Amino acid sequence: MRLILADDSVLLREGLIRLLDDAGHEVVAAVGDARALLDAVERHHPDVAVVDVRMPPTHTNEGVRAALEIRERWPGVGVLVLSQYVEKTYAATLLAGTTEGLGYLLKDRVSEVADFLSSLERVCAGGTVFDPEVVRQLLARTTHADPLSRLSGRESEVLRHLAQGFANAAIAERLHVSLSTVEKHVNAIMDKLGLPRDSGYSRRVLAVLRYLDG
Repeated sequence: MRLILADDSVLLREGLIRLLDDAGHEVVAAVGDARALLDAVERHHPDVAVVDVRMPPTHTNEGVRAALEIRERWPGVGVLVLSQYVEKTYAATLLAGTTEGLGYLLKDRVSEVADFLSSLERVCAGGTVFDPEVVRQLLARTTHADPLSRLSGRESEVLRHLAQGFANAAIAERLHVSLSTVEKHVNAIMDKLGLPRDSGYSRRVLAVLRYLDG
């Protein structure tokens, strides 16, 4: 993979460069602020950008804003966001859009080298990776009970295909049912999982996270 690293901690950047180089990947740029990150993505068009949530000058949401801009301007570039703590508001902001090629991990996960590299590869391949703790806290805000047992056999099958990244039309083809049938199952899944329409999050993504968490 060709990667760009964006973090104002020189120590973390240098550590990640060594880790990724040892794994056979290429870090084409390592920068310390959001503006430099966007310039580097425009110049190098990497496979994945690894972005800190908080960066100069205000150390608030510069990283998230840059991540969203990358996804809008260069949709083929995967984005893996790293955060010191669970930033539920920022995680929800990322979830509000498309989640292909997107990851959100706590920085502690970097020390779990094999899992971290696997997460990068999944994001590079267009997958979605969210830290288990982020998932737990986001789901805790939507429901207190695990309602997966309420799903029918067919609904569970549809949800499993959703978790594998299939669109409704592809699910209909694989299950040999009509598109409208799949859409009805998806709506029923959302309702049974207790995912409100006005939560501010993508209900489809939350349903997948619920499935993975279960």
